[in-house]
Amino acid sequence: MHPPPIRCDAAALVAEHYDLLYRYAYRLSGSHVDAEDMTQQTFLTAQASLGQLRDPSHARAWLCTILRNHFLKSRRERHESVTLPLDFLPDTADPEPDDFPVEPDELQAALAELPEEFRTPIVLFYFGEFSYKDIASQLDVPIGTIMSRLARGKAWLRRRLATLTPAAP
Repeated sequence: MHPPPIRCDAAALVAEHYDLLYRYAYRLSGSHVDAEDMTQQTFLTAQASLGQLRDPSHARAWLCTILRNHFLKSRRERHESVTLPLDFLPDTADPEPDDFPVEPDELQAALAELPEEFRTPIVLFYFGEFSYKDIASQLDVPIGTIMSRLARGKAWLRRRLATLTPAAP
């Protein structure tokens, strides 16, 4: 016999995870309005499925998965999905410094140009502070694939942002 599922309070989930989910949604969509809609839809879906959450310590990953699924569904509905070969990005990063100043709007614009298969790991790792293992589990791909996507995505963003940022005198 299995122990009964641990109940989670929906209001507590919102209070604890709203900011993280909103930031994640904004980084994926690039729109404040879409981020608000996706965040609210995520909590509505979560509330309806709250009994599926067996361990409250996994709530963050569970909510991010729900949000990502809403994002992907909305992209499919808009027919925005673009498939690019993995060689879209180079294998290694250019040896450029990581500490050049970047405006938030420039970063968001560059993230919006990045294909979703690279954008999601970047957003989860750098903005959601998920581990490689957590991202691999959430996206259902090997850790090596996550490491590759992060490296390629980061290299592409670095080059893209370097073209947007004027050189220092």
